[in-house]
Amino acid sequence: MSCLVEIRPATPKDVIEIARLARETWLDAYADIIPPAQIEFMLAERYDSARLLNDLADPEKWIDLAFCADCLAGFAAYEIYAGEYKLDKLYVHPDWQRQGVGGALIRHGALRARTLGYPAMILAVNKRNEKALAAYTKHGFFTREAKVTEIGHGFVMDDYILEKPIPK
Repeated sequence: MSCLVEIRPATPKDVIEIARLARETWLDAYADIIPPAQIEFMLAERYDSARLLNDLADPEKWIDLAFCADCLAGFAAYEIYAGEYKLDKLYVHPDWQRQGVGGALIRHGALRARTLGYPAMILAVNKRNEKALAAYTKHGFFTREAKVTEIGHGFVMDDYILEKPIPK
């Protein structure tokens, strides 16, 4: 089953809803993968209103919202990172997963990457997030490398870096 996905750019008035949706999806996706203290630390770091507002003001970062039936179903954030086009965040509310929302956001981001002249889109995904790994593989990503990154307070991100070629 799929929904008709409408994608629009986020605006400053959307930051509270983005943070709310991030919390709901993170608690669902990561509860069995990373410790609760790390989830709270990362949510506070990545979804603080000031951080989201700074991201929206940065010309090399984009946040797109996906709506289904007029409901905020998911969001994605993209950025130019170390000379590459990166899908930095992609979260779909559990009620809207497997209905085409994530794929629509990936296609939308890939179109922007192609328009900007990037040959590929990269992302980092937790090595134990099997649902996300399967979804990204389905949408044309392959594993480029494994990477462990210290993020502070004794926490690490143990990720795969995935890459999706963007056809011209």
